[in-house]
Parts: sequence; structure tokens; C-alpha cells
Amino acid sequence: MEQEYPSPLLEAAVARLSSLPGIGRRTALRLALHLLRRDVSEAVALGQAIMDLRRDIRYCSVCHNISDDEVCPICSSAGRDRSTVCVVENVRDVMSVERTGQYNGLYHVLGGVISPVDGIGPDMLEIDSLVERVRAGGIGEVILALPATMEGDTTDFYIYRRLEGVAGLRVTQLARGMAVGNDIEYTDELTLGRSLLQRTPFGV
Repeated sequence: MEQEYPSPLLEAAVARLSSLPGIGRRTALRLALHLLRRDVSEAVALGQAIMDLRRDIRYCSVCHNISDDEVCPICSSAGRDRSTVCVVENVRDVMSVERTGQYNGLYHVLGGVISPVDGIGPDMLEIDSLVERVRAGGIGEVILALPATMEGDTTDFYIYRRLEGVAGLRVTQLARGMAVGNDIEYTDELTLGRSLLQRTPFGV
């Protein structure tokens, strides 16, 4: 079989790059050739940045967002509304909500949604830690900001049932301005911001 690329080293680089989400082999080849044209120091800097990312970034011990420290900047900020927690599927959703400029509370990252088809149950997500956090006191509202999908709705309902009975707690959901089936990260900032501001009691 004829070799696809003129160098095994190039083939190895393309294989590694194309293993990343959203990058096919043609894009991977373009990236690899771009790196070949740049100074060696740039490739070294890129490699070091990736190593630092993998080695040094951790997850916040409170909300499970990514952080350089034990507690993330949002959780440690004195300027945030500590009585409100927005529950999201992943760290990308935290970034999406932050970009709207319409929310100043805290977050709780589940790390996914309940999906029996994919073998993901409640015990595989950060739901128990959310319940413990709420029951510890000081939180007056939990905003369920999960995808408008069957899995997202299932997770919403499960969390709502787990939090039922917590005195003084208000559980709300985003206004349904987002298209059904959409993930938070793919919703435009204006629509997401409006959905946050117009949130409703869960189940209404």
C-alpha cells in the first residue's frame, strides 16, 4: 500500500491532530504543514502550553469548573451573588453564560447529563455534590440551565426531585427561548441572556 504522506513523522502528527474533536485529516494536515513553516520555538511553545494545560489545570473543589487553583475565581470572588447557583452541563456552558453579562451568581458543573442510552447515570455526575452544597445552606435559588433535550429534561427533573423539601429554596429553569435540542453553548448570547432573565419556576 502506497504511503499517504511523504514522511512517517508527518503521518504521526496528522494522526494525533485528527484525533481532536472537530478536526478531520485534511484540517490536521493543514495544521501540521503550518507548524512546519513556523519557527521551531513556536512548535515548542505550543507543546509546552498543551503540557501545562494537561498537567496544571484542575477542577474547582466547589463547583467543578476548570481552575488553576483549588477554588476557581468565580467561587472565590466576593463580588458574586452567593445565594444563586446556576447548574450547567459542562465548563463550556459556564463560559457561554458568562458571555451574556446577565448573570452574577455561582455555578455548578455536572460534567454531563443523565443518558441511559449512553450508560450515564446520576451517580456518574456531580449531582450528589450539588445536593450537599444546597443542603449546607446559604443558597436561595438553583437555576437549571441544561440543554433543551430529552436527556437535559430528565436531568432537570431528577435534580428537582432531589432538592424537593429544602426549606426556602427556589428551583427555576431557563425560559424556553432556546430551540428544542439545542445545547447552551450553541445558543446565541442575546437569546441565552433573555432566557436567564425570564427564567421561570421549574415545571411551570
